[in-house]
Amino acid sequence: MTQTDCYYLPARAASDLPKIEFGKLTPVVTGVEPHQGFQLFDTFDDELCGSGQLLCAVDGSLELLTADEGVLNQPSDRNGPFVANLADGPVKAKLADVSPLRALLPVGAGEIQEARLALVDEERKTRVRANLRFLSTEQGGSAALIMLQGLRGYDKALDQARKHIIADGGAPLGDGSIYASLFPDRASYRAKPEIVFGRDEAAFDAANIIINAYLPIAKANEHGIIADHDIEFLHDYRIAFRKIRSVLSLFSGVYSEKATEKLKTRFSEMMEPTGRLRDLDVYLAEKDKFYALLPHSLHPGLDQLFAMFADQRKDAQAKLKSRLESKQYRQEMNDLAGLFAKRKKIKRGPDADRPALNYSRALIWKRYRKVCKIAAGIDAKTEDAEVHRLRIQCKKLRYLMEFFGPVFPKAEFLSVLKPLKRLQDNLGLFNDYSVQQDSLRALLDELGREPEKQNLEIAQSVGALIVVLHRKQLEERAKVMKSFAKFNSKTTRDTFRALFHDVRGKK
Repeated sequence: MTQTDCYYLPARAASDLPKIEFGKLTPVVTGVEPHQGFQLFDTFDDELCGSGQLLCAVDGSLELLTADEGVLNQPSDRNGPFVANLADGPVKAKLADVSPLRALLPVGAGEIQEARLALVDEERKTRVRANLRFLSTEQGGSAALIMLQGLRGYDKALDQARKHIIADGGAPLGDGSIYASLFPDRASYRAKPEIVFGRDEAAFDAANIIINAYLPIAKANEHGIIADHDIEFLHDYRIAFRKIRSVLSLFSGVYSEKATEKLKTRFSEMMEPTGRLRDLDVYLAEKDKFYALLPHSLHPGLDQLFAMFADQRKDAQAKLKSRLESKQYRQEMNDLAGLFAKRKKIKRGPDADRPALNYSRALIWKRYRKVCKIAAGIDAKTEDAEVHRLRIQCKKLRYLMEFFGPVFPKAEFLSVLKPLKRLQDNLGLFNDYSVQQDSLRALLDELGREPEKQNLEIAQSVGALIVVLHRKQLEERAKVMKSFAKFNSKTTRDTFRALFHDVRGKK
């Protein structure tokens, strides 16, 4: 089977399937099995369904319906919510590319029924076979899955079957929209919302559209943080607020100075309680990497270090959970959502009415010039602070470009955004190594106040880690210079100038 050989027909009952017209071929349904209960699992961002896969727990086994390999089965045994926690088997192997940071969560439940389909010609000879799955959910949705299997010498019949299924409303499993048929009231989650505004949209309205798009993203992740399903809920929550704060900081003149400062304070207060938990999440998620950096003789100290981090994480998660469930937090979120939905109470700034295209070009060009100026002066002897300054400016440039991407030609825009992302990736690693060293040094200071044997073991391992991280930071600095050389190519400079330089001569 190829990827396009698995289709679903939304809202179609089993009894309707034989009525589909397949030209000169007649559908014959056989081997109808009894109904069985099923529970469907996916990551919060629908990673499985979006890649053409449905994961069902059916009668003690896991059944993975795929767009390219048909149906895979293995026992449903698992000791946790992640793919890594599944028992070894074909399903686990097929899901190897699913993010290790995303939990497999229940999407919904219902009944599933299996049958077989044969498309026969006038002589009752089978030209195409198919495996069928009829699904109905407790939410009132339904769908029929058809997994076509062509027979040798009958390629034309297989092509004909595909065409008729598509003409009758069938869609490839890989398009991810089957959830809309199975769970009609379920809201689909995307960490990056689709933001649309025109070139002549007022800068004030563009800013509000962006903020109004990211507030629901933050809200959508609250339940996952509270339940502690996986660490990506907090990650996406923080990114949503970071994007909002970036709009307030970078869209100068759109809001009044007083309104800008007040809003920045309010959103900073929303973010501040999440920092410690995120730091601990990162440490624990990269636990294996830290062990790989040090010899086995220093692993006992790491064992104690990460046990300490795990205990601290429990406390940090409990505190954040309490905050997100508080009446004060709920009220503030509702107030902010109402403020940006109505917008009448937000004081406008002097550039509020500037068209989005002209406004964004001026901002992006100015930020781009800053990036180039800082990067041109960086060499092997440059202070770390200057490299960090470059990272911050690159992040601001990227945010601006992503915010205003809808008003620029897509091909040219992406041609300069991609090398910027590569440069930012190097700068991000450089910063991570630096931040981790600072954090570990602070930990050493704390351990030094209580010189117990356990703390001395931890301190020995932490000291070795700092040395290794410093070496990696130096290696990443060299990569930063190479990445900037690629980013600063003549083609990129010319494209930046063509897209963003203000034709009126303003720098």
